[in-house]
Amino acid sequence: MKPDDLNFRHLLYFWAVAKEGSITRAAERLGLSVQAISTQLGQLERQLGQALLAPQGRSLKLTEAGRTALAHADSIFQTADKLREALAEPSAGRVRLAVGITDAVPKLIAFHVLENVLQPPLRVRLECIEGEFDHLLGELAVNRLDLVLADRSAPQRANLRLQSKLLGNVAIGFYGTKDLQRKYAKDFPASLQGAPLLLPARSDPLRAGIDAWLEAHDLQPQVVADFTDSALLKTFGRSGLGLFPAPLTMADDIRVQFAAVPVGELTGVSEGWYAIASQRRLQHPAVAQILAAGALF
Repeated sequence: MKPDDLNFRHLLYFWAVAKEGSITRAAERLGLSVQAISTQLGQLERQLGQALLAPQGRSLKLTEAGRTALAHADSIFQTADKLREALAEPSAGRVRLAVGITDAVPKLIAFHVLENVLQPPLRVRLECIEGEFDHLLGELAVNRLDLVLADRSAPQRANLRLQSKLLGNVAIGFYGTKDLQRKYAKDFPASLQGAPLLLPARSDPLRAGIDAWLEAHDLQPQVVADFTDSALLKTFGRSGLGLFPAPLTMADDIRVQFAAVPVGELTGVSEGWYAIASQRRLQHPAVAQILAAGALF
């Protein structure tokens, strides 16, 4: 086979299947039909003269040839990304940094993580994309993102090859407007019996900690609303509709942005944030800086 016989689109489809572990998930990620990917994978294997994937239960595993092909595909697509970055803004000389941010990560936390990479000597053109955790990990796996900021670490899946860096772990407290603070700060936490609360959705890891804390203190508050977006939760909190949880280290920022003050600490409840990146031989310089830094919070 000559080099120009290799269809790099077919190689991309193989790469996505290898990362996702199944043709169905790869088809969903790429927006193609299962039949289209299956057919073109077959064409690639015929071109290469070897099977790249083998069935394993309901998923697929890489053959020896597949592992070799995946390593070269990683290198090829990383090089292609660098080429696009280099040509995107040749006059400005800025390198694109695409960061996915889950809704559960406070905007202030994302800002504190990323503000330093916008300073010299790095020359970065930052692009922030919000989305759901699993979707952003999929985009990271196929190199559409350089980094994901989330409230949980990446799952341990061999096909994803992701690394997670804990950025910090902070204590959580309830906040409220000054009127709510005057009403509920005294005799906290007993004062929370029947109190209006604005809480993260049950899919948020922080919610489980808060629910356990309330149960341990035998408290039955009134849950007014649940939110998947932490910024929207605080916006409702600013209106005085209820108490809401947030990191105690962010008290000054929350007072300025949301006109809310701490009411009391949820002792034993904390929240952590993670930077998640693909394991690469040649890492994005801004991502390398974030991963190499000590705890930020």
